[in-house]
Amino acid sequence: MRHTRTKLLLGEEAFEKFHNAKILLLGVGGVGSFCLDCLYRSGVRDITIIDFDRYDESNQNRQMHSESHEGELKVEALKHHYPEVIAIPEKITPEWIEAFDFEPYDLVLDAIDDMRAKLSLIQKCYPKLISSVGSAKRLDPTQICVRSIWKTEGDPFAAKIRNELRKRKFAGDFSCICSTELPRIKEKGSFVAVTGSFGLAMCSLALRKLI
Repeated sequence: MRHTRTKLLLGEEAFEKFHNAKILLLGVGGVGSFCLDCLYRSGVRDITIIDFDRYDESNQNRQMHSESHEGELKVEALKHHYPEVIAIPEKITPEWIEAFDFEPYDLVLDAIDDMRAKLSLIQKCYPKLISSVGSAKRLDPTQICVRSIWKTEGDPFAAKIRNELRKRKFAGDFSCICSTELPRIKEKGSFVAVTGSFGLAMCSLALRKLI
């Protein structure tokens, strides 16, 4: 009964494809927590989440379940709400990425905002990568779209990623969740209607790729 309506929309065969998929989600903040919730409710049962941050009061404007777990490690707190996930409290660095085995996963979902780690992740596993770029500083979720990293518009963070990839002579491609809305401020303000919608868009794209 839990997944009846999802199966009605997608069909039993498509549902089984992502129900049995193995997904790695890096970062469970404003984007990643909504992506996790969407994956879990949709019926993906093998999800590994990795994040080393703890919840603090400033997270409560945009991050799932943050208000009831202040001070706790995010991945461990989220396991209370999504008990089937594999929770790994690790700091995601270029060195960690180099050592980690991504091969078992069907998709790698990148919801981190550290530039060095993001670039290392892209270079190591771009064929199975979906990446979130600039979700902060924006107000309009209707301007969210899916684009190649080489074809985003209005996103200074994505432009920096492209420039660094060119310096590294990276010639691959991957899909990213981005927005055509220009940043409204210089500071890193955020709005849950946008950050949450980035996470939902990432989940949707992940499921569509799997089926």
